[in-house]
Formats: sequence, C-alpha cells, structure tokens
Amino acid sequence: MKAILMVAAVALGLGVAGVATASDDLAQKSGCATCHAKDTKKMGPSYKDIAAKFKGKADAEKTLVANLMSGKGHPQVKSSQADTVTLVKWILAM
Repeated sequence: MKAILMVAAVALGLGVAGVATASDDLAQKSGCATCHAKDTKKMGPSYKDIAAKFKGKADAEKTLVANLMSGKGHPQVKSSQADTVTLVKWILAM
C-alpha cells in the first residue's frame, strides 16, 4: 500500500513539474518572456507580482484573458485563446 502511495505521489509531482515547464515554454513561445519574468521586473511586472495583484479576485482569469486578447491595457497577444487561458492560469497559480 505504501509503495502505491509513493508511486502516485511521485507521478503527481512529475506531472506538476511538466505543467510548469510546459507553461514556461509556452510563455517563451508566446512572447511573454520578452517583457516579463517569473520573479523579477523587466519591461513589465513579474508573473509573481501579477499573481499577487489579482489574488483573491474571483474574475481575475476572465479579466486578464479578455484584456490580453483585446489589447486593453497591454499589447494584444498573438497567442490563441486556449494558450492565453493556460498562461493566465499558470501565472495566477504563482
């Protein structure tokens, strides 16, 4: 039983690490990393600062996706809506 739980925990950990890497790669591919970094300010705020600003706001994901897709308050992104949603979720989870 312990072995099964250990295997499940390791698999879950690897899955989460894979998502983080995938989102890092997606941020690079989408051009986000040109102006943003995980924990330091570049041209734009860090992803962690963005997450802190929107923490606890129920409509954060919807608002950020809409603003990014329309170009309101941020240059309009060229990534697909699905990729933008993935990136926003990743950032808000920081």
